[in-house]
Amino acid sequence: MIQKKSIVVCAYHNVGYRCLEELLRQDADVAIVFTHDDSPSEEIWFASVRELAERHGIPVMTSDINLKENVVLLRELAPDLLLSFYYRNMIRAEVLEIPKLGALNVHGSYLPKYRGRVPVNWAVINGEIETGATLHYMVEKPDAGDIVDQEKVSIEFTDTAFDVFNKVTDAAVKVLSRSYLPLIEGRAPRIPMDLSRGSYFGGRRPADGLIDWRRSAVEIYNLIRGVTHPYPGAFTGLNGKKIVIWSAVPVEGAGEPGRIVSQSPLRVGTGSGLLEIKRLQEDENAEQEAAAFAQQLDLAGNSFSALAL
Repeated sequence: MIQKKSIVVCAYHNVGYRCLEELLRQDADVAIVFTHDDSPSEEIWFASVRELAERHGIPVMTSDINLKENVVLLRELAPDLLLSFYYRNMIRAEVLEIPKLGALNVHGSYLPKYRGRVPVNWAVINGEIETGATLHYMVEKPDAGDIVDQEKVSIEFTDTAFDVFNKVTDAAVKVLSRSYLPLIEGRAPRIPMDLSRGSYFGGRRPADGLIDWRRSAVEIYNLIRGVTHPYPGAFTGLNGKKIVIWSAVPVEGAGEPGRIVSQSPLRVGTGSGLLEIKRLQEDENAEQEAAAFAQQLDLAGNSFSALAL
């Protein structure tokens, strides 16, 4: 019989929830969970790690794991493993050194590609055709430690970032499921990561969703599907008002970047090709079909433009 190993879990979001579920399914000894308080400024569309832990009687902390008092607590707990699943704080070296069998993280990309923040959104925005989930040892440098296991997922041309995030979440659970026993038995592989073959991307702000109509229709389409619901959305300006474009498709044709060349369907010129807008939202008004929006206004010849933020 395998002796149980004490595990500290740092988790948030759906990946955190599903991975904690998987640990509980495998009867793991989770000593404590570090998570985050939900931000009132953020749309909370994902499951609560805190609620899951509390339902199972696991102590929960929402303060930063790196705080001095939490480092003292961790040293007292002396865990065998520390596992991080979409925890938002960088975990410092003094914490990573505490668990006897190491500290590991599940990252939402096929490392070493898309190291850093919001890897799923970046992969869709950049038009990738695949990404994945990676379980790796944590070191001081972000997303740079030895790899234990990985799972690829496809990105279809019609997938939104939300679609891909769900695929990556499933892949993360698969990776954890097959790696858990090797980890606690101390026989998990350690494959060095070749950072020269990868890439690093920073976080994104809502303001980064501003559309540059000089880009190609495909590039703009990738931005739109990369930040559409439940994310803040890609946007542009029209007559001084903010227009969020939630859904669109690239089509053949030509037109001056940003200029509306057709109202039904609503098509806009770009740096290469036309973008056909399907759903949009004007300022704080309700989201609506682009055709209905176009019927309300005479848009012929008007141009979408950069918006002063």
